[in-house]
Amino acid sequence: MHNSLEILLDSLIRNRIEALYSDLLKNNTIYNQFSSDRNLYFKQLHELLPQDMHKTLFLYDDADLSVHTILEREIYLQGFKDALQLHNELNITSN
Repeated sequence: MHNSLEILLDSLIRNRIEALYSDLLKNNTIYNQFSSDRNLYFKQLHELLPQDMHKTLFLYDDADLSVHTILEREIYLQGFKDALQLHNELNITSN
């Protein structure tokens, strides 16, 4: 897939992922439990770490969230590519 198409899809992907998160927050108790646990553990680490390590913890959290954001986008984009490829293959075999 060309980079220009990926750029055009960025907004679509971002909006779709945001909608999926919104649905998770509303409807998925397991997700909400893990999210609450994560926030609790982060808070505990923040409280237990010495003051000079707080910035490192926030930097770690920021980097971790950034990695997950990139991963989500790439997974969604790959799924889109796979769907297009499957569609093309099905069209070829049916013709």
